[in-house]
Amino acid sequence: MDKIFVRELRIETIIGFWEWERRIKQVVSIDLEIGTDARVAAASDAIAGTLNYEQLAKRLNEFVGEAQYQMVEALATAIGKIVVQEFKAPWVKVSVAKPGAIPAAREVGIVIERTPGDYA
Repeated sequence: MDKIFVRELRIETIIGFWEWERRIKQVVSIDLEIGTDARVAAASDAIAGTLNYEQLAKRLNEFVGEAQYQMVEALATAIGKIVVQEFKAPWVKVSVAKPGAIPAAREVGIVIERTPGDYA
């Protein structure tokens, strides 16, 4: 399986369960690996044969920017659902990180893998 990837898509959102976290927007960093068959796009050299990652990034910016999740697990699951249902991906790996959430760590977060069957 071929994979399209997006690295460090940084979006401001409400994330966290502490009272102070519910009052401010924080930056989350999102990494995606998306299963695909790149042969169609490679043969045609046209965007019609692949997942449009510009449209995906735009959709995620809108969604995550308006979201108000408490847990990165819930946000990652919702992102996975968008990728597999709206963008018809057969598989996605989603990483959501909160930079600076723990003073001694660069970031903390979650990595999940999902397929369409996970959202049936």
